[in-house]
Amino acid sequence: MKKEFDLSKMKEVKNLYPKKKKKLVGINLSPEVIDYFKKLSDDAGIPYQKLIDLYLLDCVKNKKKLSLKWTA
Repeated sequence: MKKEFDLSKMKEVKNLYPKKKKKLVGINLSPEVIDYFKKLSDDAGIPYQKLIDLYLLDCVKNKKKLSLKWTA
């Protein structure tokens, strides 16, 4: 580091967006799901975890509900 930088006078800055902080969670996903999002992420040029987060966030914002029909 250059000598002309004096970092001793720096002040800590409070997080301005504490509610926007992401939470680390563990989730079990099927290999097909991971492969699908990895392929999409390669095409989009963003990490697959971010793509999954964006997809789920879209579901939340649009209040999407899962519809399952079980057949015998």
